[in-house]
Amino acid sequence: MTSDDQLETEQKYDAETSTPLPELVDIPGVERVAVPVSDHLEAVYFDTPTLALAARRITLRRRTGGADHGWHLKLPAGDDRRQELHAPLGQPDSVPEELANHVHVYTRGEHLVPVARLTTQRTTHRLYGPGGEHLADFADDRVHAQALHPAQTEQQWREWEIELVHGADRLFAAAEGTITTTGAVRSAQAAKLARALGEAWPPERVPGIREPRKKGPSADVVTAYLNDRITEFLIHDPGVRRETPDAVHQMRSATRRARSALTTYRPLFDKSVVKQLADELKWLAGILGQARDAEVMRERLHLHLSDPPEKDSTGPVRATIERELDTKYNTGYRKTLEALDSGRYFRLLKDLENFRDDPPTKPRAAKPARGVTARLVDETARRLNRARKAAKRARSRRDRDTALHQVRKDAKRLRHAAESVASIHGKRSAKLATAAKRLQQILGDHQDSVLAVALLTRLAAAPDLPPDADRIYARLLKIEERISRDTETAYRKAATKNALNIRLRH
Repeated sequence: MTSDDQLETEQKYDAETSTPLPELVDIPGVERVAVPVSDHLEAVYFDTPTLALAARRITLRRRTGGADHGWHLKLPAGDDRRQELHAPLGQPDSVPEELANHVHVYTRGEHLVPVARLTTQRTTHRLYGPGGEHLADFADDRVHAQALHPAQTEQQWREWEIELVHGADRLFAAAEGTITTTGAVRSAQAAKLARALGEAWPPERVPGIREPRKKGPSADVVTAYLNDRITEFLIHDPGVRRETPDAVHQMRSATRRARSALTTYRPLFDKSVVKQLADELKWLAGILGQARDAEVMRERLHLHLSDPPEKDSTGPVRATIERELDTKYNTGYRKTLEALDSGRYFRLLKDLENFRDDPPTKPRAAKPARGVTARLVDETARRLNRARKAAKRARSRRDRDTALHQVRKDAKRLRHAAESVASIHGKRSAKLATAAKRLQQILGDHQDSVLAVALLTRLAAAPDLPPDADRIYARLLKIEERISRDTETAYRKAATKNALNIRLRH
């Protein structure tokens, strides 16, 4: 079951118990206020014992009463905005799997427990525009809150919420004057849970990332790039768990980019820390790659089998290939889920965040980014050139394929390195990244062909092949051999492009 997904945009105001309601119809743009509707709401909020969700301003609750009863997960999505996911009521103490999948990357093995219980008497006033459009809802809430963890306390308060429905953000500014004339003030807390927990509400976990500057510390380039990759982990982890299309690919890409950055900029940091992180990122990329590689190969061979002239006679071969790759994909995906629930993965996330927030720098990391990054990216480019020369010297088919695979890996590292300094080196780094990406893509196709040939050769050697199977396998091998020749030709052309000889150090 898939949870509902919507964007919540609201502002809150604190009001005294006796404060009269504002004249809502006086809000500019509001033509009519509907008859108010009253609801009795009861909500239990869940978090880890260390309040890991609250520290990231995420709230998870089970609420009864009102039109939207059920489980609600709210994730920050910018100023006054939160992404809200819903799931049915289900069991009181069992978080629905579709919501739990979204928070594993934050809870990291900790159990979710009730931390607060809120009872709210809500009166909702719907605000309509001159064309009859439902602009917003104004809620008058009288709240009784009982904190359950870490300390048991009780308190009561009154607050007002104005939540956009079809209205634009400018309605907030238009409404503020009308609302504040009553004496109400903007709430300092964005969530009821914050007020309920009081002093136990943790400080927001916000990485202290500085924008990389040419004359700023070179370490800032790495921490900013790494922060973007960590953000990608947090975004794509739930998708991988839910088997969302392309999520595994995106997460593996983030893993490889993070490892490339650490490897490229290793001289700026403690060597042992970098090696430990790089090794763990390699482990994670390898796990993610098992399912992804099977997925790519399945799509590739399916396309070949869909081409004439064999369209109507490939059934048995198609079934064999799909069975082989489906098994590999399912095994790989199962291992991926096991890895994402492991302490090893959670430690990796924590170690990446610690590296970002408190990098183990050497003195060189404090030097201006323009010069330092140019030298290190240029060294990555020279590494690629050495790999290209080695591939040129290779004589046997096996040695050449192995050497070209190394060229591909070095091109990928150069691409990521050049991307990381886009704000420092501008067009030169962009051209270098584009050229390296082109080389990587060509040789990626070549490596896929190498793997496809190995698979097809093995399957074709099986005993008791069905009729015509040997001919179909031969045709598929012929296609892959042609692709291999074409990619080698394309590689030689791409390798001569001047952009690959760009150096950032002037």
